[in-house]
This record gives sequence, C-alpha cells and structure tokens, in this order.
Amino acid sequence: MKKFILVMISIFAATIITTTFAFAGNLVIKGSTTVLPIAQKAVEAYMSEHPDVKISLSGGGSGNGIKAIIDGSTDIANASRFIKDKEVKLAHEKGVYPVPFAVAYDSIIPVVHPSNNMSNITTDQLKAIYKGKIRNFKELGGPNLKIVVISRDTSSGTYETWAKKVMKKERVTPRALVMASNGAIVQAISNNKHAMGYIGIGYLNKNVKPLKVNGVEGTEATTLNGTFPVARPLFMFTKGWPKGDTLNFINFMLNPKKGQKYVKEAGYVRLY
Repeated sequence: MKKFILVMISIFAATIITTTFAFAGNLVIKGSTTVLPIAQKAVEAYMSEHPDVKISLSGGGSGNGIKAIIDGSTDIANASRFIKDKEVKLAHEKGVYPVPFAVAYDSIIPVVHPSNNMSNITTDQLKAIYKGKIRNFKELGGPNLKIVVISRDTSSGTYETWAKKVMKKERVTPRALVMASNGAIVQAISNNKHAMGYIGIGYLNKNVKPLKVNGVEGTEATTLNGTFPVARPLFMFTKGWPKGDTLNFINFMLNPKKGQKYVKEAGYVRLY
C-alpha cells in the first residue's frame, strides 16, 4: 500500500507540474550517494537539453542533503530515506517546508567477495553478523573465513534503512568498518575475501557478489512487489513547492521518457 501511495503521489506531482519556465540559472543538488548515479545521468541529460542551466551535484549522504535543504545551501536534496520528524521540526523553525518527490525504488543488497560460495542469507543471520554474534562465514555454511563487517556512516539513508529493517534499531558492532559511500563499500569488498557489506541495487557489479535474502533475489520485480525484505523508495526534496529551474528539473525526473529512463539506466527501479 505504501508503494502504491508513493507512486500515486509521484504521478500526481508529474501531472500537476506541467508549467515550464524559461528561467536561466543555476541549481545545487546534494545528498544521498545511492541517488547519485541516477542524478548524475539525469543532470548530464538535463544540462544538454537546457544549456543555459548549470547544475552543481554532490554526494555526502542523505542526512547532509536534508540538512542542506534546511540551511538553504541546496535547491534539491537527494535522500534514500524519508525526512525525520526532528528534521521537519527544525525546518519549520527556520521557515522551510521540505516537499518530497519519490523518484525511484531501490533494494539494499548484502554483498560479499565474488569468491565466497554463499548465495543466500536470512535477515536474522544478517542481524547477528552486524551485531557481532556471527563472526565466521563457516557458521553460515560458507568458507572458513572471519567476517569483516562493513557498514555505512550514520548520516547515510542506506544505514538508516538497514538499521530499521535488518537491525530492528539494535546497534551495529563497533568492530564494523564504516564507509562513506556505496562505491567505497564495493571497492573494499572487491579487495577482501573476508568482507561483507550492503549496497544499493544500482551499485551491483562483477566485483561483488549479491546474496539472496530469505531466499529472495533483489531484482526490479521483487523490489516493486515488496517481496525483497530490504526495499525502499528514493527521494528528492525541495524547499517548499518547486518553481523555476527546480520545478523543471523535478518535472524532468518524473517524466517516464526522460528522468525515469535514467533511473533504469543507473540500475534502479522506475516508478512506472
């Protein structure tokens, strides 16, 4: 039901954001490293279509993106999680009213080194690994290797989703190596047979091995139908209802033949 509502919100937004403006100017977009590959492709295409508009794009994590919306240092915040109540309160205190736009869907995939013979893991096993209770892949039917746990920093929306859906709000072991981005996790795991981490579906490549969760593979179909256990929507937030270049870019992102095409190209799941 949540997914249906988010899709309908986005379709509604795409329907009513029909007015285009001939404004020339600059846009600043900051935030989630998960949304970054989508944004990179969309920004490049948008600036090609609108050469008078220059867009500055950077990562830094969902929390930093939302913070930038609140303090006025960005026009659009990319986020792989929804805004928190305390962030909404802080924004309102500063006279800012963030508006969310769901732009894609994602699944957070547990990954290991390609040489690891494991193919499936349960959410309970993942929780036990990240709590530090399971310390060797052998305990899971895998190779006799001590597990190097790799996690995300707490400003990450990916971490927030993992903490909620896998850890059930329990603490990740302090022995975990903390990485600042999905790309950093991919690089770390590709160079370490002992490592386990988690990344957005768009970052999967031949250098890491994805694991099924509870027997379900993370795919477009299982993300959309809700059977993959660690799925979520991805957002772009604006400062109030968008206008000018910001409105045009959001409209571009929600267009099935434009922004949504780049969602698929980046390896994520389109809204429609």
